[in-house]
Amino acid sequence: MDVITNSTNMTENNSTNNTNQCPEAEEWEWLHTIQPAYILAISVLGILGNVFVLLVFCLHKKACTVAEIYLSNLAAADLLLVSCLPFWAVNVANGFDWPFGSLLCRLVSLGIKMNAYCSIYFVVLVSMDRYVALVHAMSHGRMRRPSYAKLSCLLVWSFGLLLGTPTLLFRAVEWFQEFQVNACYLNYPSTQVGLTFDVMLTVFGFAIPVSVISYCTCQIMQALNNQAMERFNAEHTERKATMLVLAVLLAFLICWVPFHVVTALDVLMRAEVISGCLLSNNLEISNQVFNYLAFFNSVLNPVLYVIVGKNFRKKVKETFGQLSMRKKMTTGSQQSHLSSTLKTIA
Repeated sequence: MDVITNSTNMTENNSTNNTNQCPEAEEWEWLHTIQPAYILAISVLGILGNVFVLLVFCLHKKACTVAEIYLSNLAAADLLLVSCLPFWAVNVANGFDWPFGSLLCRLVSLGIKMNAYCSIYFVVLVSMDRYVALVHAMSHGRMRRPSYAKLSCLLVWSFGLLLGTPTLLFRAVEWFQEFQVNACYLNYPSTQVGLTFDVMLTVFGFAIPVSVISYCTCQIMQALNNQAMERFNAEHTERKATMLVLAVLLAFLICWVPFHVVTALDVLMRAEVISGCLLSNNLEISNQVFNYLAFFNSVLNPVLYVIVGKNFRKKVKETFGQLSMRKKMTTGSQQSHLSSTLKTIA
């Protein structure tokens, strides 16, 4: 996921465009104007929302369910992303002159790339959990253990770090005389290497997980609509949890599918399977627009937890109740101690 705007002609995509001598689209000026404010808004809202979600899951007296373990890790992945975005807001506002040095260029880019991989696989895990809970509860219910869920999350984080390693290795800060900027960009050894990693993103970050999500979602919907299976009426909690998961799945697909489709088309263009200046400019603009639509998903998830998640709202009330009770107990203890001290002095 390359959030450096293509108008600076410093990425692999732009090498192709320069070769074809395509004129720059006029929409870039408009995009450059709104990007910093939009990114900062996403960052602030995303940090507040996802920190709130994580605090509720961590401070609640009851242990998290399997689905909540996955959703809390999804919130952590979203928090990682929105914590990295302010650096890019400054970068864009600074005319794409990267002021933070080479190390942060690599680490911030790694954080954004890890979110692209980890978030979709946490969505895969939560969709598989709902699939097992509703479709195979009797035969595979034992698989839904918190210990297994935590191990799965650890594997996803490791997988995201592994697939993000090329970003860590090939990101660099370099002076571009033509633009008078020190740009943080992906400096692949060759176009072929860049194409290989973009194909990996499309396959492992989109095609495979979306196929799994689509299958699980279809099976879940079929199970929910199957009136003959009376146990679903009894398992009201499972149904409520599933409605939240379905909302998260739908929001994720709406926000991320356009970005991955444009990325796939861009790979085809750089491989010279498709071509054309109009298509090239449209893909560059679409890549930026859909990139930031994907980022919006990190803000949308906490909102969905509150609006759709009845169990989550219940957890919020109980958590605030716990904190209020602790505060009262602490205050009462302090007053009792103070009274005892005053009596001793008297």
